[in-house]
Amino acid sequence: MKLYYKPGTCALAPHIVLEELELDHSLVKVDLQTKTTETGDDFLAINGKGYVPALEMDNGHILTEGVVISQYLADLDPEAALIPASGEARYQLLSMMSFISTELHKPMGSMFNPAQTGDWKEATKALLTRRLDWLSKTLADKSFIAGPGFTVADAYLFTVLSWAQVVNFSLDPWPTLQAYLGRIAERPAVQRALKAEGLI
Repeated sequence: MKLYYKPGTCALAPHIVLEELELDHSLVKVDLQTKTTETGDDFLAINGKGYVPALEMDNGHILTEGVVISQYLADLDPEAALIPASGEARYQLLSMMSFISTELHKPMGSMFNPAQTGDWKEATKALLTRRLDWLSKTLADKSFIAGPGFTVADAYLFTVLSWAQVVNFSLDPWPTLQAYLGRIAERPAVQRALKAEGLI
């Protein structure tokens, strides 16, 4: 498989999942400004949406959207238990993935936008504060966000929370979240993904 990515973006989440599952894969860096890959290919011909991640599957088809890519990868190895196979536990995990996507990823990601005005930024910080208050309480007595072990939701949550430092949004009010980030960062698969992307 081939993962199209830009270092430090939401593509890090499925990259971590690939590493956790030890699936054979290659990485192709994408310049999102010019929409070209590091090999000179037109990225828009690969993913017409123009953003990462995109996964070229073993059958040559392209799968997009990080949340779906992570689920697809996890389902390739059910025994690894990165996503419940069925039942309420799976839907609870998918609920958490949706929360991360809409309530954390989008507002945190908006803070990378240089056009963000002061009022917009303050409104974003207020929203994130409310969401992180809830998240911190949810994580208070857990090691992982969506079950007894590491799942695709942890790969995604780690990725999005790690942006806080980049956009100067302090996580100091939430020591539980800081401890969580530290725990996830220590996982060998996470370390491999971060090193491969040149982030550490």
